[in-house]
Amino acid sequence: MNVNNVYLDVVTGRKDQLPDTDFLEIAFAGKSNVGKSSLLNTLINRKSLARTSSKPGKTQTINFYNVEEQLYFVDLPGYGYAKVSKADRERWGRFIEDYLTTRQQLRLVVLLIDIRHEPGKNDVLMYDWIKYQGFEPLIIATKMDKLKRSQIKKHLNVIQKALKMPNQKNIIPFSAVSKQGKDEIWERFDTLLQEYADQHAAMEDEVKEIEE
Repeated sequence: MNVNNVYLDVVTGRKDQLPDTDFLEIAFAGKSNVGKSSLLNTLINRKSLARTSSKPGKTQTINFYNVEEQLYFVDLPGYGYAKVSKADRERWGRFIEDYLTTRQQLRLVVLLIDIRHEPGKNDVLMYDWIKYQGFEPLIIATKMDKLKRSQIKKHLNVIQKALKMPNQKNIIPFSAVSKQGKDEIWERFDTLLQEYADQHAAMEDEVKEIEE
C-alpha cells in the first residue's frame, strides 16, 4: 500500500467508544519498550505519529490509526511493566481480552518480540493466548539492527523454540533504523486487505441475490 493519509482516529479505554466502521483491523501487541511505536511510525511513513510515553506501562488506552480510510492499525497497551499495579493490569487485561474476542473486524494480531532476548513469560503467555483465540500471530522481531548480521538466524531460532512454532514463516525480523522488514510486513498486510475486500464483495453479492 502507498501510505499518504494516516491519522489517529480514536483513543479509548471503553468498548462503547470503539470505531463504528467495517474497516479491517490489525492489532499490535508487545511488552513495554519493545519498539511498537517505532514499528508503527515506520509502517505509516511518519516520524512521530504513533503515541509514545516517557513512562512505560502508563498507556491505558487502545489507539486506532486510520490508514488510507481502508484499515485501522490498533495499538494495544504494552504489557509486562513491573511498576503497574495489579489492579491496572487486570483492568487492561479484561479490556484487551474483550476487544480481541469480540471484534469482528479484527483479522490479524501482530506480536512484537525483541530479537535480542529470549521471549519472556509474558510474551509466551500472550502468544499462546492469541492462538487460543483463533488467531495466527505474526511475530515481528524488533531491533535487529542491534545484532550482527551473523547473529540474526540464531536469535530467530531462539524465538521459534520458545514460542514452540513449527517454522519461521510467521516471524519477520525488523529494524526501525534500516527499515529492513517493512516491505515484507506490508506484503502480508496487503494480502490480508485484499482477502478482506473480496469477502465483503462476496457478501454484498449474496445480499443482492437475496433481495432480487
